[in-house]
Amino acid sequence: MKLQIKDVSYSFDGKQNILENINFYVDDGEFVTILGPSGSGKSTLFHLIGGIMKPHHGIISLDSKKINGLKGHISYMPQQPSLLPWRTVLENVLLGSELSGVKDKEMAKALLMKAGLEEYEKAYPHELSGGMKQRAAFIRSILSPQELMCLDEPFSALDELTRLQMQKWLMSVWEENRRSVLFVTHSIDEAVFLSDRIYVLSAKPATVIKEVVVPFPRPRSEEQLLSDEFFNLKRELYAALKPTFTT
Repeated sequence: MKLQIKDVSYSFDGKQNILENINFYVDDGEFVTILGPSGSGKSTLFHLIGGIMKPHHGIISLDSKKINGLKGHISYMPQQPSLLPWRTVLENVLLGSELSGVKDKEMAKALLMKAGLEEYEKAYPHELSGGMKQRAAFIRSILSPQELMCLDEPFSALDELTRLQMQKWLMSVWEENRRSVLFVTHSIDEAVFLSDRIYVLSAKPATVIKEVVVPFPRPRSEEQLLSDEFFNLKRELYAALKPTFTT
């Protein structure tokens, strides 16, 4: 499933653009990250792709089909896990597929086992830790039938060690499924560790100021986080982002 964003602009008030002439793409089975400062419109971009809002200018397409303002084409994971408190863990992860009429309970149980949540199938969200909730939310996204997954800073609320564990777990699950992923973060380390390619956004009005291909082979390892190549790429991305901090 290929996503194409072409010349997309958006303004909340019709006067000042939040996004301005945004251009990028996500190829089938590719993991692409949008990296930018806080307030640069990264989440707004997801709302446009998801059809919650319509761009004032430009085209959003999936496999060459225009989807401006159309809902139901993406699987979305927000910053907060947004699990329904009255549903069990198993019922929560099945929600997206259930709404689409393609519920696969055996696949859900297999993914819960891989996530170390098999003992929590009948538990409720309040009984889970923050990392467990995020794993459940990601499984819900995987089980949804849409081929494009949009992940909106899903690990931002986690502590550093839990965040790294979640990144490694996400990669292990994604490697088996290879869905097209658009990931949003403001963490350079996270972007480099997870991505095939990275787009850097400017401060608002946001536009794409840099595209970087991540050269590291998969599967990724913690040791790569300490390599010279990793630090060199971090410096390159920081240099691109630095002007946005003072804009």
